[in-house]
Amino acid sequence: MKTLFTGGEIWCARGTYTEAVLVESGKVIALGSDALQAGGDEVIDLTGKFLAPGFIDAHAHPLFAGREGQGPNVNGLQSVAEIVAAVRAYIASNPSATWVIGGAYEASVVAGGDFEAASLDEASRDIPIVLHAVDHHTIWVNSKALEIAGITAATVDPDGGTIARYSDGSPKGTLREPSAIDLVLAAAPKRTLSDDVAAIGWACQRYLEAGVTSTTDAWVEPGMPEAYIAADKGGVLTIDTNLFFLAQPDTWRSYSKDFVSFRSEIEALPSSSHLTAKTIKFICDGALSAGTAALLEPYLDDPQSTGLLIWSEDELIDAMVHFDALGFQIHAHAIGDAAIRQALNAIEAVTKINPHWDRRPVIAHAQLIHPDDLPRFASLGVIANIQPLWTYLDPMNAELIEPRIGTKRNNQQYQLASLQRSGARIGYGSDWPVTSHLPLEALGVPTHRSAPGSSQAWSPQEAVSLEDSLVHYTEDAAYSNFWNKGVIAVGADADFVVLDKNPLKVVPEKVNEIKVLQVYLAGVKA
Repeated sequence: MKTLFTGGEIWCARGTYTEAVLVESGKVIALGSDALQAGGDEVIDLTGKFLAPGFIDAHAHPLFAGREGQGPNVNGLQSVAEIVAAVRAYIASNPSATWVIGGAYEASVVAGGDFEAASLDEASRDIPIVLHAVDHHTIWVNSKALEIAGITAATVDPDGGTIARYSDGSPKGTLREPSAIDLVLAAAPKRTLSDDVAAIGWACQRYLEAGVTSTTDAWVEPGMPEAYIAADKGGVLTIDTNLFFLAQPDTWRSYSKDFVSFRSEIEALPSSSHLTAKTIKFICDGALSAGTAALLEPYLDDPQSTGLLIWSEDELIDAMVHFDALGFQIHAHAIGDAAIRQALNAIEAVTKINPHWDRRPVIAHAQLIHPDDLPRFASLGVIANIQPLWTYLDPMNAELIEPRIGTKRNNQQYQLASLQRSGARIGYGSDWPVTSHLPLEALGVPTHRSAPGSSQAWSPQEAVSLEDSLVHYTEDAAYSNFWNKGVIAVGADADFVVLDKNPLKVVPEKVNEIKVLQVYLAGVKA
């Protein structure tokens, strides 16, 4: 059956509109007058509304978001008392809970970001409680969780992680980076497959409501591929999703065969499958808010520290060369300028050691890039994955990060315009649940770069146009995941979103008021 879309503003790609789109078997087969002349078995009258390629989230954690959705939601709460009250209310309404795991609190609520177990004990001293911070590099736990995990003053900080402590060495209740976080979560009950399948389904529904037609999971660890495969086979995974297998310094060699095996299993799924597994995720450093992002110059609040490099340079090169040779894409989390340089150096080594192929390496977040490294993104073909909702001076930046790194470095974050001028490609990702998964909340922010209700732009010289942002959330995000979508063109996948207004004709500060009216997946109403 052929479906004709017409009667509205149809944005195809940068600077390109058409009056009609004809779809058959999930693909665009004609545009404009050709589409109108051919006609369709079904005609969708857009009634003047705006149709565009569906939004694509090129870096997110939907399973984590779904898991958080099953626990207490403390995001946006502005005091310890409010957070504790929310957790207490959750426990009261879930009396059978043996562990409480939720998120995601704002680290800036407490000066320095060190939250105390004693505060969370007010919600419960009997049930272990774990709350993720919005950066997902930090957790806050109560005393029961510390007790069950066996964390005391005698516990040594694990490699690549830190345990916040009082002057006597006893743990405060805040742990940073995966190796430290795992000390607690390893003691938590194992989630069931059905729990995670339900979480994936919940996340897919939230995405469709937001106009997102494809996504990624940028942190896939043991147990998660099975959940995605089950969700796909069961019809619960409703949007295209690319999995990023997590490689870590101490496990990548032993997990390599598993990654290849899961990729083969996913590639063998029917053509109707929504699942791909093309990518390996490397975490090179932590977060600026936690003081664990790796910097070339020391933190101002801790002159002895330049943050944490998770990998040695040699080990990172070895791992990237290994997975690149297996045909996996490289996707590196790198926030500080030292980590970004390390990732670029490793990618450059890969290009010199391995044969050429269309590898499309990605550096995610890329918050603080040294000027010397800016041109290396384009020269090495590295895609910068940026979170558009982070490109204004929010409380975390103003109250937590800026005191740590100083105004000059703080204002050098998210150099979108500079990256564009250098010729680098940029793909947008939400990093959900770290921040909102709603593209229309984020789309205008890199253009106005100001807080809601404020006219004060943050580093306005790095602003980009609304159409730039739309391209980064569609075509460029698709390119970074090897998808044939993100544009409306003959031969492309027919994943569309219908909006009540054209975002390119709205002032950037008002884009967040635009409504998603409908989503089409492979040309069919979702």
